Amino acid sequence: MQTLIRLSLHLILLCTVLGPTLLLSQSQAPASDPQAIALAAQATTALTNGVAVNDITLFANATWTSGSEIETGSATLRAKGMDEGRVDLALSGGNRTEIRTVSNGFSLGASIGVDGVQKHAAPHNCWTSSSWFFPALTPLTFEPDPSVVLSYVGQEMQNGIVVYHLRASRWPQGGAAQAAPLFSPFSATDIYLDRRSLFPVSMTFNTHPDSDASANIAIEIRYSSYQAVSGITAPMHVQKFVSGTLELDLLVTGVTLNSGLPDSIFNAQ
Repeated sequence: MQTLIRLSLHLILLCTVLGPTLLLSQSQAPASDPQAIALAAQATTALTNGVAVNDITLFANATWTSGSEIETGSATLRAKGMDEGRVDLALSGGNRTEIRTVSNGFSLGASIGVDGVQKHAAPHNCWTSSSWFFPALTPLTFEPDPSVVLSYVGQEMQNGIVVYHLRASRWPQGGAAQAAPLFSPFSATDIYLDRRSLFPVSMTFNTHPDSDASANIAIEIRYSSYQAVSGITAPMHVQKFVSGTLELDLLVTGVTLNSGLPDSIFNAQ
């Protein structure tokens, strides 16, 4: 019951922010760009080497920065498919957790701060990639998911590298299909592929204050130091920037592939 109430509130909030006329828009997802599909397929092959990636666990040394406060420790990052993700930080200032999952076609999220209290994420912050720390389970590898729409933006420079720029958005299926035009703008994600290797260089999207879905906070994820591990190729250095400032720096020390992660660890309800 609590979940249903929250999902109803999600719709009310988004209708207020984006306007009721969007509800009259067609809920059918637009077609993906063929060039974007081809580049995404090549990038996926480069990352996975043809290995099916069902779930992943990364272990990392972590540095978390907030203003003048710097905390160090370890991180365990887990993802299952494109829709379930969990980040656990064990830092010198305390433990922090972020969780994402899907229920009845709606994306849900929660966070647990150093006080140990779970707080539900704002609905407009639950539609970008739940596994941002591992590019082989982001919208880039969209093929199994009909809700992902890809477009090709062009070639450009990103962090000093010539890249192919792709843009992804989610058009929810199932129970959330009729509300897809409302949620899709909040899922917009830009992915930049190294023109030579086709490995992702970075991924960008927006998050928002809990109380203001119309205000954008820029998030950039940078990937580097790719290495072959467990039959796939993974970035061993992942950085998360918030409004241009480095917030989380991860140096991956271990990778566990396809361990059969249970859905229960991604409970955000």
